[in-house]
Amino acid sequence: MLPFDSFDAYLFNASRALCSPLAVFIQIQGCFICLILALGWALAAYVRGREIRRMKSSMKSGNSFAFLTLDINELEHSNQVNLPRVSIVMPLKGFGEHNLHNWRSQITSLYGGPLEFLFVVENTADPAYHAVKRLLADFKDAVDAKVIVAGLSTTCSQKIHNQLVGVDQMHKDTKYVLFLDDDVRLHPGSIGALTTEMEKNPDIFIQTGYPLDLPSGTLGSYCIYEYHMPCSMGFATGGKTFFLWGGCMMMHANDFRTDRHGVVSGLRDGGYSDDMTLAAIAGAHKRLITSPPVAVFPHPLATDLTFPRYWNYLRKQTFVLESYTTKVNWIMNRALFTTHCYLSWGFVAPYVMAGIHMAAALRYYFKGYSLEVTVLTCSGGLLLAGCLAICTVIELLSMWNLTRIEVHLCNTLSPEAPQLSLASYNWCLVFIAMLVDNFLYPLSAMRSHLSQSINWSGIRYHLRDGKICKIDRHKHLVPKITDLAGKDLLGKQGSTPKVAIISSLSRTLAQWRQPKKYDI
Repeated sequence: MLPFDSFDAYLFNASRALCSPLAVFIQIQGCFICLILALGWALAAYVRGREIRRMKSSMKSGNSFAFLTLDINELEHSNQVNLPRVSIVMPLKGFGEHNLHNWRSQITSLYGGPLEFLFVVENTADPAYHAVKRLLADFKDAVDAKVIVAGLSTTCSQKIHNQLVGVDQMHKDTKYVLFLDDDVRLHPGSIGALTTEMEKNPDIFIQTGYPLDLPSGTLGSYCIYEYHMPCSMGFATGGKTFFLWGGCMMMHANDFRTDRHGVVSGLRDGGYSDDMTLAAIAGAHKRLITSPPVAVFPHPLATDLTFPRYWNYLRKQTFVLESYTTKVNWIMNRALFTTHCYLSWGFVAPYVMAGIHMAAALRYYFKGYSLEVTVLTCSGGLLLAGCLAICTVIELLSMWNLTRIEVHLCNTLSPEAPQLSLASYNWCLVFIAMLVDNFLYPLSAMRSHLSQSINWSGIRYHLRDGKICKIDRHKHLVPKITDLAGKDLLGKQGSTPKVAIISSLSRTLAQWRQPKKYDI
């Protein structure tokens, strides 16, 4: 047997110290966090899976269009002509590798009622302006769509400004307005499903959905996937929820025309985050937010999504907790801030402790002691590390199962689209991303709290009392590409994207056929 050196003694003492009551509590708490996440994802998987079973049952009964509606009678012409008008408002910024596919999935919806699509850009120099103009030219008069130049925001975020300008120009007969991010890939029946729920229950204030991230293979993309997954269980309720995602929000158009509950003024006067502001308004006035079980949308992440771009995205996500509308909203944000930070590091700390336990045991074994003596000496630490390993496996299996079911659901809802697959997911990277993301979240949240300013797509917003008080625009602030989608923000001033690129992408996506009205 080899003698112990000072490092060995330090390691063994550290392992023994981590068997103290407080350290044991922290490690057991980590196991409980894993199991709670696993349970939440299991419940979410049940809700999503139940919808798949309903669609399969409807198909067996002869409904070939179950991906549009479970009641085939709703596709009768007499029902379609009475569907309400919906205006889709899409604030755009930049042009990336997935934008064309996303826009095409939005404007080729199989919703049978009247639709109008309002693409809103800041100015004509935005690369998105010419790209979407070219796409709409391919559809000519088959789609009611237009591009709106909103100009610069002065009192709120540019995204909110674009949304409100789009609302101002929507059709006078519009009953529902649907806000979509340009990275949302809709299913053919998504607009119809959202509208049906709004018609069934007029008390619904906002309907929302949630993205299914498709990692591109980089650690940054897996960190974003892992960041979104805990939130996904709050959207997989099959009905009422307290969560709201700004990438998909359907609301009553009259709420904006009349500024009901201050939805317009609340957004316009210092609003930074559209979903956080509207969620706060819904909570203050006890209004209903729902998320249909079919409202899950594929969200492919950029193939070159680097770790620094993930960090920038995380900074923007934590910064929203610094914006608020009322004192109650401020208290809730502070509670969420504290809880999330505590749970994040409470999740990471047990793995650090388990690593020390394992290192001490291995060091002890390699010093020449038998396996039995090593296990006996380090039994407490190894027992805790073993429990954590088992809970981690359960958690990863639950995450895998929910992702598998959501992939299956997306494939069922979009039978004509390229089929998604779990084969590209690297679950070792998922585990690493869990540790990295939860370690960095409190650091990002603290930095956001101390800075009270953020650079969002080249615009720096400053907050005071939860509202935007100052907006800086300088060329040196503008990044070349955005964080998630890798969208080009600069382009060439006044230039038009090459037609060959657009045409090539259009041919690649030929399966997204152009539907005629009532083409069922």
